[in-house]
Amino acid sequence: QVQLVESGGGLVQAGGSLRLSCAASGRTFPSYNMGWFRQAPGKEREFLSAISWSGGTTYYADSVKGRFTISRDNAKNTLYLQMNSLKPEDTAVYYCAAKGRLYPLDAHEYDYWGQGTQVTVSS
Repeated sequence: QVQLVESGGGLVQAGGSLRLSCAASGRTFPSYNMGWFRQAPGKEREFLSAISWSGGTTYYADSVKGRFTISRDNAKNTLYLQMNSLKPEDTAVYYCAAKGRLYPLDAHEYDYWGQGTQVTVSS
């Protein structure tokens, strides 16, 4: 099992940047492929990005490609999401999630979720 805790959210002006972190408990973090999702009020959860257990492979949804960068530090048991050129439509609660390393880097079959961190982008 792994427990996930997001941090780094907040209020930022349009065009600004934030870096989200996701701290994982335990020594099994390198066993998991990781993903970032978000959910805005009244909308379905949206898959944003995923990264392989080694950090060697990444995937991005078209909505964030070129603006967001996913990365991980297995020595620190931490996942990151660097968000640049933020827009008001990026306002949402952001979640990190984990799934086994044998699963593909996509939006499905995540077993563990964090509690989320709020990101608000003002215009």
